[in-house]
Amino acid sequence: MAKFLLQTMKKKLPKAGTLEITPSILSADFANLSSEIAQVVAQGIQVVHLDVMDGHFVPNITIGPPVVKWIRRCTDAVLDTHLMITDPQTYAPQFIKAGSDHITFHIETVDNAADFIKRLHDLGVSAGVTLNPKTPAKKIEKVAALCDMILVMTVQPGFGGQSFMEDACRKCAEIRKWVGPDVRIEVDGGIDASTVAIARDLGADTFVAGNAIFGRPDRAAAIGDIRKALGS
Repeated sequence: MAKFLLQTMKKKLPKAGTLEITPSILSADFANLSSEIAQVVAQGIQVVHLDVMDGHFVPNITIGPPVVKWIRRCTDAVLDTHLMITDPQTYAPQFIKAGSDHITFHIETVDNAADFIKRLHDLGVSAGVTLNPKTPAKKIEKVAALCDMILVMTVQPGFGGQSFMEDACRKCAEIRKWVGPDVRIEVDGGIDASTVAIARDLGADTFVAGNAIFGRPDRAAAIGDIRKALGS
């Protein structure tokens, strides 16, 4: 199984140092996912964000490995898979087999995060941890340097369309001091043209945007507005 997984993992996160917008399909039209993803990739998007929710760790249910399998067939973009689930250690291999390239799991759900990060790397994907707004940054300090990308939640996980929490975003500055320039820091929640520069200035370089992109009819203009706010 591990050999098969390694053979199928070909997509890598962009090297740290660039500013990347990662559209979240949570806000996309699920009846037309192929078209929705193609529209943003046509604008130079390299990473697509997949929000996986189980109805237990968060109060919502979204997608599973079968959907990821079909998404993988319709795009060459990096599939950045955020597991908002109670048992990521059981289900991560299924998402990897389906085509996920990067796995982020919540520090609140795993007893030995370092071991799980190593296991994910052994399965051929990049890996990272995330933490809820109320979870202190200190909780991930020991494993931060082991990650390829760290995700800071700037809303309560579970639903799109929530307002940006600047207090939660301030953890990015503390984490950036620990990891230096070679680990990506991603923010997720309430990111749009009015908030993205705040996250950038606090040390983030990867910006998950859902409603701000898929909630507008002109996806190119939406991405352009966020890029303009980033100065990129």
